[in-house]
Amino acid sequence: MLQRPIYLDCNATTPIDQRVLKTMLPYFTEYFGNPASITHQYGWEAEAAVKKAREILASAINATPEEIIFTSGATEANNLAIKGVAEAYFNKGKQIITIATEHNAVLDPCGYLQNLGFEVTYLPVNTDGIIDLTALETALRSDTILVSVMAANNEIGVLQPLAKIGEICKENSIIFHTDAAQAIGKIPLDVKEMNIDLLSLTAHKIYGPKGIGALYVRRRDPRVKLAAQIHGGGHERGMRSGTLYTPQIVGFAKAVEVALAEIESEAKRLTSLRERLWQKLQTVGDIFLNGHPTQRLPGNLNVSVEGVDGQALLLGLQQVVAVSSGSACTSAKIAPSHVLASLGRSEKLAYASVRFGIGRFNTATEIDIVAEHAIATIKSLRQVSSLSQKSKVNN
Repeated sequence: MLQRPIYLDCNATTPIDQRVLKTMLPYFTEYFGNPASITHQYGWEAEAAVKKAREILASAINATPEEIIFTSGATEANNLAIKGVAEAYFNKGKQIITIATEHNAVLDPCGYLQNLGFEVTYLPVNTDGIIDLTALETALRSDTILVSVMAANNEIGVLQPLAKIGEICKENSIIFHTDAAQAIGKIPLDVKEMNIDLLSLTAHKIYGPKGIGALYVRRRDPRVKLAAQIHGGGHERGMRSGTLYTPQIVGFAKAVEVALAEIESEAKRLTSLRERLWQKLQTVGDIFLNGHPTQRLPGNLNVSVEGVDGQALLLGLQQVVAVSSGSACTSAKIAPSHVLASLGRSEKLAYASVRFGIGRFNTATEIDIVAEHAIATIKSLRQVSSLSQKSKVNN
């Protein structure tokens, strides 16, 4: 059997941690009850497990358990937040503000609302990928009902100044939503200190199961209203109907619990591995870091390479390392990354970009192997490109 490539695509997804899997397994076979069945032991057991998980997730972001609404993932949470606010507050106003580098799970719902008559303002970012707070303040209007800015970018790992954005929104009585799918368990999050009103989460970016996420919905100061997007039973305070998937919820909570217990040591380790890879890659020359050099996720490294074809670069790398050129949700599209375009990268450089997502189970030895192979691949492709150019000139 051929050896599988080294996995460095942890911004796309992560494997389930064995500690998480072990916690989940009994809820598939032994404690399989429906948490909404409150007339017998099986339901009580499931209900207790969901209650405990809700408490763990709430504690992780300094919320209350009642403010955690379970969803199928961050995409559904984003849709519920954005469409839910639009429908609940359209009498107050129809302007929504977001940034150009958002994930499609935010951009697409915003585009949908535009077709319904809402006005969406897409703010640009600086060349380092961080929002211009002055531009945000300038864009606010009396009919602005929502500001949605992601906590950490899925492609370039850039961390946005959530507390400052939250303060601006609080002062202007505007609801603040953040997609924290990439941030939970990797950087500290506090919805009270950061004045966050809505916060989207998912489990599979932090070694939990796919298909489970959550939305934090503020209950006090102010109480945020949302129009449900899925109806049929009134589950989750009437905001999201559907039988709760107990094993997934239990796994989600365990993944968050493990990540928070190791957050400081893991951030230090991943930052070290990221810098190790970046230092080695720079020796090849004409390679550019995308996003802020330090205000980024510990394990994220996104680079653009001069003088190579983007498709050829990925094909050359895939023999040894599993990486991507951008968001896993849009990688099938033959188009340069909208995130890199927003940073001012040329189309050619945007195509020739690689996102390295370093994770919990990667080692320094693996980083060295990847760096060596990447450097060799880049040199080889540049040589081929140079020979091709010379051939065109001679002909």
